[in-house]
Amino acid sequence: MHKLGTPLILAASAFVVLSFAPVTFFDVESEEVSHFTENVESEIEVQEVPLEVEPVDTRTLISHVSLPPQVKAIYMTSCVAGTPSFRQRLVELIRSTEINSVIIDVKDYSGTISFPAQSEAWSSAWQNARCGTRDMPQLIEMLHDNNIFVIARITVFQDPFYAPKHPELAVLRADQETVWTDHKGLSFIDVASKPYWDHIIELSVDSYNIGFDELNFDYVRYPSDGNMADTYYPQSVAGEYGMDRQANLEAFFKYLNEQLSDESKYSDYKHENTGRASTTPYTSADLFGMTTTNYDDLSIGQVQDRTAPYFDFVAPMVYPSHYPDNFLGLGNPNDFPYQIVNHAMQSGVDRMLSSTTPMQGFLHTPVTVTNASGTVIQTGKFNKPVYTADKFRTWIQDFDYGGHYDAADVRAQIQASYDAGVMSWMIWAPSNIYTKAALLEPGVLEVVTKTEVTE
Repeated sequence: MHKLGTPLILAASAFVVLSFAPVTFFDVESEEVSHFTENVESEIEVQEVPLEVEPVDTRTLISHVSLPPQVKAIYMTSCVAGTPSFRQRLVELIRSTEINSVIIDVKDYSGTISFPAQSEAWSSAWQNARCGTRDMPQLIEMLHDNNIFVIARITVFQDPFYAPKHPELAVLRADQETVWTDHKGLSFIDVASKPYWDHIIELSVDSYNIGFDELNFDYVRYPSDGNMADTYYPQSVAGEYGMDRQANLEAFFKYLNEQLSDESKYSDYKHENTGRASTTPYTSADLFGMTTTNYDDLSIGQVQDRTAPYFDFVAPMVYPSHYPDNFLGLGNPNDFPYQIVNHAMQSGVDRMLSSTTPMQGFLHTPVTVTNASGTVIQTGKFNKPVYTADKFRTWIQDFDYGGHYDAADVRAQIQASYDAGVMSWMIWAPSNIYTKAALLEPGVLEVVTKTEVTE
């Protein structure tokens, strides 16, 4: 404004002075004033500032459903996801009950995937898919429209599709050449196979970018069901930690957490309503049920204390049928679903709350004492991060294995979880047929006070 105002005042002054000499006036106006006007216009053009236009965000919008205060989920197989009539029945079950979340197979026991991922490296796993659906993004959108939180289940190291194609990364037989298989004929990837870690991360990113709200990682372990004396782990043996299964698995957890916390991996899409400050997915890991009570790694590398720091949630599979007879001095564990689940989850909560553990870990520091002579003595315990019961979700059994599970048995497990302070749960039924009578109607006030149980 200042630069434009000054020349205009000068022009007015020239008019007053030159008005006493008419001839000169016209000469000045025709030449000097015209020249002056041109200069002013030129200066105006030079000083012209273009309007700032907000750039248009042309990225595909991914609108998420925020994490419910209590996750109450059911499981959906990739085959059901690809069968509109069946998956619609599950949606109706969710609408008519307290269920507010669903966990869908993205990669299952077959090693194939249930939707066409963007990553070229995963294209063959889709082309050879056992089951799946091309309209996974539309399915997720429909679930979101019903305010359903959607979780992607990714089986990790169990992979009979990838392992035979990459034997250098697979669990081998003792001959160090043949790909090993378990009792079901399924093969595994060696946990220490770092190239495979990145392979899993590619699928994880693609899953989040089509709309899944959380990524759940299953089969995060060394194999267990087979001739374990006939196994060889080429990547573990050659790696930094050798055959330290716990360390190799924690190294994977650490790397996975770091990579999936990188917001730039999802920046090709506009993620909204994540329910958190970042645009990154929630993550969870499934563990064997006995990780809450055992102070070893069950020979598969899994340790609760070495898993919790790297995931938003930990989900122990505390299915009563998977515990040995006379566990806790009881008979058939299938006859005591409340006691099994409550003890398992309470033990896990106590470990989450504890500031020490007998288990080593990358984030654990030794607890020492100094004796009277000033000698520092190792106590055999380690300081560890502390978490609350909210870090847990309980996997609930709704399938007959070793016993018959009715509505009372399923509900007893849910109550057992509540009584241990764990308010979120996920129900597993391989058939995807759930016991509706075990579920409350929407909006019904739950009874979460501790249940008295008689032996």
